[in-house]
Amino acid sequence: QVKLVESGGGLVQAGGSLRLSCAASGTIFSINTMGWYRQAPGKQRDLVATITSGGNTNYADSVKGRFTISRDNAKNTVYLQMNSLKPEDTAVYYCNANLKTTWWRNEYDYWGQGNQVTVSS
Repeated sequence: QVKLVESGGGLVQAGGSLRLSCAASGTIFSINTMGWYRQAPGKQRDLVATITSGGNTNYADSVKGRFTISRDNAKNTVYLQMNSLKPEDTAVYYCNANLKTTWWRNEYDYWGQGNQVTVSS
């Protein structure tokens, strides 16, 4: 069984910073891409940023230059440093890991429980 446990959300004023963490645990053979997605009320879940096992990153245009994704492969953990936060960044943030539980199985997407980030104006 695989679990993704998130931490670090909360309430912050516009212009402030938050750091999200997400640790994957359980039966894990390998992790390919890890990432962060967010869902605002009444909207679909959108990509925020992803990072491959080799460190290649991809960001949504709306967060480029403000957010930084990183990962610690030894700890199966992904981070999201969020700076210069805006009210429109308010959402539930979900971490994602595309991983194999054993070498003969296909990769599968796992999700964290979601973490509320609220940015006040």
